[in-house]
Amino acid sequence: MPNSPSSSAQAAREAVAARLRGIRKSAGLTVVELASRCGWHHAKTSRIEHAKTPPSPTDIRLWCGHCEAHEQIDDLIAASLNAESLYREWRQRTKQGLRQLQDSYLDLYRATRLFRVYSPTLVPGLLQTEGYAKALLSANAELLDVPNDAEDAARARVERSSIIHQAGHRFLLVVEEGVLRYQLGDRAAMAAQLGHLLTAGAMPAVSLGIIPANTPERALWPQELFHVYDDTLVSVELLSAQVNVTQPSEIALYLRAFEQLRSMAVYGAAARALITRAIGALDGVEA
Repeated sequence: MPNSPSSSAQAAREAVAARLRGIRKSAGLTVVELASRCGWHHAKTSRIEHAKTPPSPTDIRLWCGHCEAHEQIDDLIAASLNAESLYREWRQRTKQGLRQLQDSYLDLYRATRLFRVYSPTLVPGLLQTEGYAKALLSANAELLDVPNDAEDAARARVERSSIIHQAGHRFLLVVEEGVLRYQLGDRAAMAAQLGHLLTAGAMPAVSLGIIPANTPERALWPQELFHVYDDTLVSVELLSAQVNVTQPSEIALYLRAFEQLRSMAVYGAAARALITRAIGALDGVEA
């Protein structure tokens, strides 16, 4: 996998930075001269040109204006905003609470025909029960220091996940066995979640694969949690942000990784046996 899943976002930022640097040089201005005309410290110009600081629309207007490149303003603003949309901090996305974040995915879910999800630590959101989701979202709210509307957000997540019952969509889900053992919420909530996995895994549109912890000679090590929407978008979940990958070569890499991870998973009766053992482990009884 790439060294950083944010490479698409960084590449887009660097493309904008390179264009701005070229505009300055074509205008015959030094870093210090441009900074003086724009009314900011020359270090800011350097940070923008090295893609360390994203330029605001106002920055781009000033930059291009003083370089006599007015015709490039609109295109550069659009390119810069697009680059920043690829890397979206959770704190910014959830500052009004977690409910609105759940609802923001509705259009994407409705438009997607084939969902591929790999998760090393959590039950995928599409299969979460309300109790499990509430425990997870409440912990996230505390970590991010945002309004804790976990109860409302959990209901919204479950409502959103009703798409698995709608015709025209397929769901390929792969999780590590550890997902079954990491308890979120109290025992009753976790037991209900595991019981739901037994039911959900039997749905015609759902393929639920579990990679056993004792898989010998793994073809691929555990990866970050990621979703693939059809073949056009990969969403990678980091601790601090969501990274949206749109570059075709990177999407192809995630698809290849997903197929390798999927090939190591067990399905059907074997998967149900792993879930049943995890349920037994909640009570200290494990076959």
